[in-house]
Amino acid sequence: MKSSRIIIALLVIAGFVAMPVIGGSAFAAEKVYTVATDATWPPMEMVNTDKDIVGFDIDFLNAVAKEAGFKVKFKNTAWDGIFAGIAAGKYDAIISSVTITEERKKVMNFSIPYINAGQVLIVPKTSNAVLISDLKGKKIGAQIGTTGGLEVKKAKGVELKSYDEIGLAFEDMAVGRINGVVCDTPVAAQYALQQDEYKEKFKIVGDVLTTEYYGIAVNKKSKKLLELINKGIKAVQKKGIDKQLEEKWLR
Repeated sequence: MKSSRIIIALLVIAGFVAMPVIGGSAFAAEKVYTVATDATWPPMEMVNTDKDIVGFDIDFLNAVAKEAGFKVKFKNTAWDGIFAGIAAGKYDAIISSVTITEERKKVMNFSIPYINAGQVLIVPKTSNAVLISDLKGKKIGAQIGTTGGLEVKKAKGVELKSYDEIGLAFEDMAVGRINGVVCDTPVAAQYALQQDEYKEKFKIVGDVLTTEYYGIAVNKKSKKLLELINKGIKAVQKKGIDKQLEEKWLR
């Protein structure tokens, strides 16, 4: 009786060994990575009326993850601490309209670029300003720690007013507290061209101030994740999914 039980047990074990292996394990599940985003930057990342994080970046990374065979969980994170968080291992990656810069590349790795979004100047429709320099002696808003703020700092005779959220800068401009806002092109289009309360008040002026590319940031040690993300981005771009998302969110 005892010996027959042993034989049955061995057969059961053998059955598990013989099971087809998918992704390296009979019970392999898709890896879930935590990704930080500052959801205050429409239409790239924002919180909707149902309290869900949505936007171009969110749809884009979900598509990338699907193509590369992993899943993502988004974590709404304030911009002023978002880079320190990835260095501390609080999350695996960042997708938050992050411009790839040489300075940032020193402390984190970036995916291949996924969208070009230079800085532009937005002013009230009553303004004659075309360039930042046209606003000498006046205040220009930008989100803290962004390349938009760096562009304002380069200009002589203007005062930079920094904001935790870019939406606050547009609110201040609407009531006359500042005279211009510098931000990424997709965000400028959202506020100046699409948003009902602002599209009759604001305009985008002048040329694009910079050539900038967004990338997905990962910890320097996360080489495997970086490879997966790049694989997914290439697949999304090859299939034209990124262009479909641009039509959905940025046009």
